[in-house]
Amino acid sequence: MEYSGKVIWITGASSGIGEALAEALAARGAHIILSGRRTDALQAVADRLPTESLILPFETTHQAALPGIVERAIAWKGQVDGLVNNAGISQRALAVDSALEVYDRIIAVDLLAPIWLTQLLLPHMTARKSGLVVGISSVAGRAGVPLRTAYCAAKHGLIGYLDALRAETETHYGMKVHTVLPGSIRTAVSANALSGDGSAFGHTDSAIANGMDPAECASRIIAGIDAGEPEILVAEGMEDMIAKLRMNDPLKAFELIGSIGAQMAAKRDAERGG
Repeated sequence: MEYSGKVIWITGASSGIGEALAEALAARGAHIILSGRRTDALQAVADRLPTESLILPFETTHQAALPGIVERAIAWKGQVDGLVNNAGISQRALAVDSALEVYDRIIAVDLLAPIWLTQLLLPHMTARKSGLVVGISSVAGRAGVPLRTAYCAAKHGLIGYLDALRAETETHYGMKVHTVLPGSIRTAVSANALSGDGSAFGHTDSAIANGMDPAECASRIIAGIDAGEPEILVAEGMEDMIAKLRMNDPLKAFELIGSIGAQMAAKRDAERGG
């Protein structure tokens, strides 16, 4: 894809994968719309970009405000060539300890919000017979892994939505739809994840602390887009193996992940005297 002069809209752009994608795409000549909740953090990213950018802060779950947000995004340059749905929130709690409100929040942020935003932008892209839609799902969107039942539900759902959208739009409307499956990336995702009671988990787990650099992740995502890969797996080691195993040998994947889940459940019960 030629990015020079294109307008790419990135949600969750103030840090992590979103920030890294903004920097990498701007380096290729794209104009970037930066969205997130923290205006100061978005401004800090904008100040580093070599191309024009628009700071467009909003809360992704405020559905009533989204039509006006989309209008502002289109009006900036008269077009939006690409949308990267990156904003999200994870989970760190067993299902038995997770309040229903945790499911409401994570599914609203990780599944419904990107669907809403994409749906509102879709008429603009189909009318122009072009457009790029990228959804940041997860390895947990392919394989159900412990401590993340709500997160897995949302990320599995996002993959399904994007797969169906791809079928409807790529051939007739000339669009490109890509699903990204990152593994552990060195971001604040676990610190910001929800515990069972809905509070922030508050610290970075070892898998994330030792994860891939966001800049490397962004580079692999863009390479996958350029190569025309509908589904872009960005993972290493055990996570890469689990994602591939879930597709090629699901029974073995269930057995492996089940053993991990059993250990976590047993540890929980032991700590509580159960």
